[in-house]
Order: sequence, then C-alpha cells, then structure tokens
Amino acid sequence: MIRLSTAQSGFEAEFRALLDQARDTTAQVDAAVASIIAEVKRGGDAALLDLTTRFDRWTPEGGAAGLRVPASEIDAAQARCAPELLDALDLAATRIERFHAAQLPNDVELDDTLGLTLGMRWGAIDAAGIYVPGGKAAYPSSVLMNAIPARVAGVGRIAMAVPTPDGVLNDLVLAAAHRAGVTEIWRVGGAQAIAALAWGTDSIHPVDRVAGPGNAYVAEAKRQVFGRVGIDSIAGPSEVVVLADASQNPALIAIDLLAQAEHDESAQAILITTSAQMAHAVEHAVADHLATLPRAAIAGASWDKHGAIIVVRDWEEGAALVDRLAPEHLEVMVADPQALFARVRHAGAAFLGAHCPEALGDYVAGPNHVLPTGRTARFASGLSVFDFLKRTTWISAEKRGLDAIGPAAVALAEAEGLTAHARSIAMRLGQG
Repeated sequence: MIRLSTAQSGFEAEFRALLDQARDTTAQVDAAVASIIAEVKRGGDAALLDLTTRFDRWTPEGGAAGLRVPASEIDAAQARCAPELLDALDLAATRIERFHAAQLPNDVELDDTLGLTLGMRWGAIDAAGIYVPGGKAAYPSSVLMNAIPARVAGVGRIAMAVPTPDGVLNDLVLAAAHRAGVTEIWRVGGAQAIAALAWGTDSIHPVDRVAGPGNAYVAEAKRQVFGRVGIDSIAGPSEVVVLADASQNPALIAIDLLAQAEHDESAQAILITTSAQMAHAVEHAVADHLATLPRAAIAGASWDKHGAIIVVRDWEEGAALVDRLAPEHLEVMVADPQALFARVRHAGAAFLGAHCPEALGDYVAGPNHVLPTGRTARFASGLSVFDFLKRTTWISAEKRGLDAIGPAAVALAEAEGLTAHARSIAMRLGQG
C-alpha cells in the first residue's frame, strides 16, 4: 500500500506513478480473442457448441437449441429462490426502473422565423445484448442494471448471454432476468458470446449494442466488435476514492475501501484525508478487517498492490487530486459532503455522507452501477437509458426558408469545390 502526503517533496512524481499503474490486462489476450471471434464468425452455432464444451466444460443437449434457456427453467429457478431474495430483487428493480425512467428525454422541435422547422427525434435501438458473468461470479444486480435501462428506453428485444461453467446457472440471475424484462437467455459466455451477439449465428440473431461486465476476454471482445455494434464501455478493474475528514469512523472507511478491493486483485482503493491520525487509524482498521474477510486473499492483494492513503493539507488539494484520478466511485465522508462534492468535476458516481456507502449504489439505490473506470470518468458517464437510445435530426423547409439561407450554402459548397452540392441548392433557387 502506498502512503503519500502532499506536504512531502517528491509527491508529484509518486502521485504520477500511482496514476500510471497498469491494471488493465485486455492487451494480453487480444490475439486469443481475435481467434475466438473469427471462429464464431466462421462456424456459427457449431463454433459456439465447441467453445462451450472447451471452456465451460459441458455440452448442451439437443445441439444449438440447448443453448437457449426455456421459460420453464426460468419459472423453476424463480420458485427455488428464497422469498426474501425475490423481495429484495423487486425492491432494487423498482428503484432502478424509477430512476432510469426519469432520464427519458423529450423530442425537440424548433420553428425558425426564416421558414424552416428543425427537430430532433429520440428512438430506441431495436435489440440489445446483455452480458452477465456466470458460475461462481453470479451477479443478479448486473442483470438489473444492464437490462432495465434498455427496457425503459423502449428496446423491444433484450438478449442475455451468461456462461454456465460445468452447466451451472444461478437461479437468482434467471429471476433477475425475468424481472428486468429480458426476452431471451443464452448459455454462452466469454468472447464467443460477444461475437455471437455482434455477428449473429443461425440461433442467435445479432443485436445493435452490447452492454455488461466480464473478464479480460469479454472486455477485449467488446473492444474488437465495436463498430459492428455499439458497446457500453471497456470496463477495467473496479476502483474507489474515499474522502474522509477527522470526524469519521475509521472502521467504516476501511471496510468501504475493502468493499472495492475484494472484487479482484487489480481493483484499487484510495483514501484521501486531511488528517494524518485518520490515515494511521484506517491503515490499522484495514488490517483488522482483513483478518476476518472471506475474500481476504483477494482484497489483501489489491490493497497491497494498488491501495493508497494520501494526506492532503486541505480539501482544495483533495478535490484536485480526485479530478486527476477521475475515479469510478467517489465516497465523500466529511462534515459537509455536498459542498465538497460541488468542487469535484470528474467521478463516475458519488456517494455523499457517512450513511451512504458505495455498496448501497451497487444494489438498491437506483442509479446505475455500470460506471467508467481507469480515469475515463474524465470523458465518459455511467450506463443510462441514453446508451439504448439514438437521435435523429430532421429539417423541414419552406420555399422562403430555402431562399433565405440557400445562397450562403451555395457559397460554402463552391468554396469547398463540391459543385453538385452547390448546384442541388442553386437549381431550387432558380440559379442553376
């Protein structure tokens, strides 16, 4: 774990080294992913069956038809779920749906006094592909966060791909898919699932956009199919920055840091504080928590390799460091969190106050937990209904509108040497 202080000489060089830490591993698998994508493009369903047997260690019964999860299996899975878990799932889904419904934009229509009408129309994409990790890493919350915005946006077809190592499929993941409005579920994982969603096979029709988290192979596959389809983002390892003053509980700060660190060894958790005493107390509290956490090996490795505690002289310095880190998650645990948050420009999602841990946003708060990682919050945003909508602008012109602005367009077209452009307007003006 790195200990830094803005009051010490050499801070800038050490902080730059922290920013430049390599935690993304997708480049290491690019050739393997390209081979898998080519195999699916060439072999279609047969390739999916072979890759499923090879990587997930089971062979679907009935050939390609066995890759699709039937409605009867989804119903049976829901019946096996504990009622309190289904209630929790419904609470989360209801809150996520309400928040994303509030994002829906209005069409634009602007009447021009010169005789034109200008507009912009929003419309949903036709089909979305949702990737969800499977097997031991089963995340029903990711199903809700990815599928509900698509359904709220008006997407008619939502195809979900989920790997089933050794044939195992999580019941709550199926229940979440049903609750979120997923229209079809496929037992396909890894880069081959992304390839199938992007290019299509005889069984799986292609989609327009792919969203959802996955391992390095999934992330690299999304990178390689971008352009054929849209993607939400190239998700890297999880990260959190916690801003905390001397009034906070170090045990709570420590467990919030470890909540991100336990994702995987490449995750990053950083504390920024104005109190050297708090920095010391949190460091000890982290060690205490690691002694009892089931995923201590993962969380400990993340904390040791990528964790940091930074002591700043004031919150002006603290806010400036946050903007340079542009973290996926930002917790603001200070006396006046709103005021400090107002000084921060770059963060994927913020969690304000001592009673709002980031984990609350992972499940039931309502805003999306699919967020920009790896400092991309400088220019990117979390998943929303806008990821499943597209805009079409339109223009309607009367003769007087063409007469008013057409000559300027003719002049510009001629200046660019595009004679047909100029003539298509000039002929309507009676000049051609």
